[in-house]
Amino acid sequence: MNSPLSPTLFTPSWHAELELGYARSGEHTRPVLRRHQGPLRVQKHLYAEGPQVCQHIIVHPPAGIAGGDSLNISASVGERAWAQLTSPGAAKWYRAAGAAHQQVELRVAAGATLEWLPQETIVYCGAQAELSTRIELEGDARLCYWDMVALGRPAAGERFDSGYFQSHLDIRRDGRLLWHERQRVVGGDGLLDSPIGLAGQPVFATLLVSGEIDAELLERCRELPSPVCGDLSQLPRLLVARCLASEALHARAWLIELWRLLRPALLGREAVPPRIWST
Repeated sequence: MNSPLSPTLFTPSWHAELELGYARSGEHTRPVLRRHQGPLRVQKHLYAEGPQVCQHIIVHPPAGIAGGDSLNISASVGERAWAQLTSPGAAKWYRAAGAAHQQVELRVAAGATLEWLPQETIVYCGAQAELSTRIELEGDARLCYWDMVALGRPAAGERFDSGYFQSHLDIRRDGRLLWHERQRVVGGDGLLDSPIGLAGQPVFATLLVSGEIDAELLERCRELPSPVCGDLSQLPRLLVARCLASEALHARAWLIELWRLLRPALLGREAVPPRIWST
């Protein structure tokens, strides 16, 4: 007979929720809602750029996500408010016998701005990672969103030979679908090395920014020196940048340089990198 603590009967897991809200008060963006359950927190809000931009660093104290874990994050940015959300380091999804989940829901009101700029997601060989993100924009709300995914740990000689990573991303403006994407990468699949897949590169990244830029700035972005294989596409009211890279560090550096160029043009503020990115 199995004991009450037998692994076949007892699988420890973390279930965490974080709900954030921001509002404009005079010249300040202030956090007006911060509710959490389980191991998911934000550090003290910062105003590195002045009172208009409220920066929060989302922290997951366990430092890794294992099978059975579930993370739910929601944030709402009120009219004319500006929130910038990032993380202190990579999110690590560990090898597991079952799936782990992350759900993110973001809402940005008219006249407001949200920058969702987490550091990379590392998916270990054997992990079963399922991520879902839904973003609702209202009126002229502005968005800067990126994600970086590293499959396996090449520096440790680990390829992504088993497990899977899947993600869903929907962005809507006033209820109308602006971006719809589904990804599923299976460990050991031929697309990992295929030229029509990841071409042998373990890291892929995406940047999405609301708005449109002129041809000159688009060309400046494309000419940025970088070891990544990347390019940009200007869609109606949405700029898309993607890259493949051999290291997460290279992908992150490329995204940051793009952000430095695009933020003044599309969001109206000079780029001030969060200090946490340098630690």
